[in-house]
Amino acid sequence: MKRVSDEMFFNPCQGGRLGEKCPRGARAYRGEMKKMRILLADDHAIVRLGLKSLLSSEPDMEVVADVGDGGSAVRLARELLPDVVVMDITMTDLNGIDATHQIVSRNASVKVLCLSMHKQKQMICAALQSGALAYLVKNCAVRELAGAVRTGYSGKMYRSPEIAGEVMREFMREGDASEGGAFAVLSGREREVLQRIAQGRSTKEIGGDLHISEKTVATHRTAIMNKLHSNSVADLTRYAIREGLVEP
Repeated sequence: MKRVSDEMFFNPCQGGRLGEKCPRGARAYRGEMKKMRILLADDHAIVRLGLKSLLSSEPDMEVVADVGDGGSAVRLARELLPDVVVMDITMTDLNGIDATHQIVSRNASVKVLCLSMHKQKQMICAALQSGALAYLVKNCAVRELAGAVRTGYSGKMYRSPEIAGEVMREFMREGDASEGGAFAVLSGREREVLQRIAQGRSTKEIGGDLHISEKTVATHRTAIMNKLHSNSVADLTRYAIREGLVEP
């Protein structure tokens, strides 16, 4: 039997457009091909729509669901068990970095790639430390995103050329590479509280969101202000925006 090459696997028509007549062997191989199941998480519907269209056009990929917040990403990752999650960073309810940590800590077989507009070194390092196998900026080419998904699916770390070598070297160093940032200074619960404070949520609303008492919310707020040396909600909001926990 004639062996189907790797090139045929990803481009069955040998340079032709998808949908054109392909060799019989290639058609048979494609029919047996197991597609990577992908979950998209981004708070902008138009971005999710674009990503879904682009990735679904790849012959070895299918988008099984898309969500607009980190909490939903964690829930659907648990329910659907996708192969790969493409995760935004700045989202409502739960940011992408903490969502990534929750997903991979519960099921290491689910691979997470972070796709964000942010290029700050501390955020990139925090994402990788949370368990993401790649960090790409949103202006990357479609070919690069598809390649990163395939690399992550295989369990390998993808190093984007958009990320400076120094960032990767710092991440690989022993110790916390994101010193001074929210993902180093604050606990996961404190980040959830800070995010909601910056979004203008009241103490009662935050307690309801996180299923904790108003007194516990107040305790977290005090701890956050002490750790960040902040004296007002305005200071906390500016900090949250700078750290990418909320959008301006």
